[in-house]
Amino acid sequence: MALLQVSGLGQEYNGQRILSDVNLTVDRDEVFALIGPTGAGKTTLLRLLDLLDIPSSGEIFFDGTDVTRSGRRRLEARRRMAYVQQKPIVFRTDVYANVACGLKWRREKKEAIRPKVESALELVDMAEFRKRDARTLSGGEMQRIAIARALVTEPELLLLDEPTANLDPVSVSKIEEVLAHVIADRRITVLMATHDMPQGQRLANRIGVLTDGELLQVGTPSEIFCSPSSQAIAQLVGVENILAGVVRQKDQELTIINIDGHDIQAISAFDVGDKVHALIRPEDITLTLSRDPSSARNVFGGKVSKMGLMGPLVRIEIDCGFPLLVTLTAISLEEMGITSGSQVYASFKATGVHVIKRQD
Repeated sequence: MALLQVSGLGQEYNGQRILSDVNLTVDRDEVFALIGPTGAGKTTLLRLLDLLDIPSSGEIFFDGTDVTRSGRRRLEARRRMAYVQQKPIVFRTDVYANVACGLKWRREKKEAIRPKVESALELVDMAEFRKRDARTLSGGEMQRIAIARALVTEPELLLLDEPTANLDPVSVSKIEEVLAHVIADRRITVLMATHDMPQGQRLANRIGVLTDGELLQVGTPSEIFCSPSSQAIAQLVGVENILAGVVRQKDQELTIINIDGHDIQAISAFDVGDKVHALIRPEDITLTLSRDPSSARNVFGGKVSKMGLMGPLVRIEIDCGFPLLVTLTAISLEEMGITSGSQVYASFKATGVHVIKRQD
């Protein structure tokens, strides 16, 4: 059952459109990630969903009730939500008091506050910091305190705005560990905004892609990252091989796409003559030094034109008459003896090619 439902939501500031016709449903106990570039409108949407701002158009339903504009209903719904901002705010007091403040504002009794605060601190692995001045904490520790302060009120919906932005890799890993623990322990509905694509993949059940104020695609992590619905989304989620072509031949679902005079076989529903983009993720391409027998329908010989390190991986550009980008581990590259100028063979399955309509 849907806990949160948004219909035709739009927002304008000073005549400038920030969000346009956003439609979204988030189910109970679901973890939903909003991904998109900086300036896409993610924070604006979170502020609307947390009922901090009133939309220019559209409706917001929380637990089946329209909470778009009624002051009383908005207040009642907000007490069932919690919002963690991108830059955590801490008060000039110790960690315990920072986490307890929401309960004190709700006038809960002192004897009821302590076990809730202690539980929240344990949940984010910050119990030993309870007496520390919150202003002396690191950025990652402050973010964990902000999450504890949000959880202590036992919200049904937790909204997170870029929870790991500007943090070092160790802190990012710790925050993600905390969030995974929270999700498993509390069975809470979470809606998080992030520009960290892998983070959305790791934590979310479903992902929505927000670009230029429009929600372009909603789906599972696999659907978003392996089957993007447009070139813009493909570029956003890191599909580096986006090859423009035309469908030349069709045999049921097996499609032959002509790309710069070369044929790529794919599985698609497009018809002969359709202008398309063939999307191939670099990690779905196998590289060999000889043309070995393979079950892959697509095998192309080419020359390595460029190589670059990406942590433990190597990004390899190959000229096959059309450009292909492939990723290999540095160890595999060394074992194969591949260098710039090496003659190689790139192979990939027809099922590894995702085909979308070309907009031109």
